[in-house]
Amino acid sequence: MNKKVDWKAKLASRKFWALVAALATSIFGAVGASDDTAVKVTGIITAVGACAVYMLAETYTDGKKINGE
Repeated sequence: MNKKVDWKAKLASRKFWALVAALATSIFGAVGASDDTAVKVTGIITAVGACAVYMLAETYTDGKKINGE
């Protein structure tokens, strides 16, 4: 079973970005980074995730407009 990952759908998933933020927070906690560092990195990850979801949603709606749907 050789399935390809649909990265467009994956990057548009809020669950994916929540996972990335949780992993980063956990890793920073495990290596002894300060709480301040973990909060900053988590904020950056969620901001990037929000931008990715917005761009993909806009691309989708623009494509629908062009196709007359």
